[in-house]
Amino acid sequence: MKAEKSLRVCEKGHRYYKSSDCQSCPTCDKENKPESGFLSKLSSPARNALVHEGINTLQKLSKYTEKEILKIHGIGPASLPIMRTSLEEEGLSFKG
Repeated sequence: MKAEKSLRVCEKGHRYYKSSDCQSCPTCDKENKPESGFLSKLSSPARNALVHEGINTLQKLSKYTEKEILKIHGIGPASLPIMRTSLEEEGLSFKG
């Protein structure tokens, strides 16, 4: 069954259609996207999920296993290679 889309308005007044509770305002997502760093390479859901968990640096990311990261709502397997490469470029890796 196809999800029903409903018109939403974010706290900044942007209007957008949303089909689930986990989507955020696409205009705000674009405005908040970092211009550099590993977070800038990730999709909006993955980036938002990490930031929500307080994981906003590679040092913090390196304290987690890949399995722990995948358990975070909004993170999918396609994000792991991006995170892994970013960690390796800084001489870091996922925890054990």
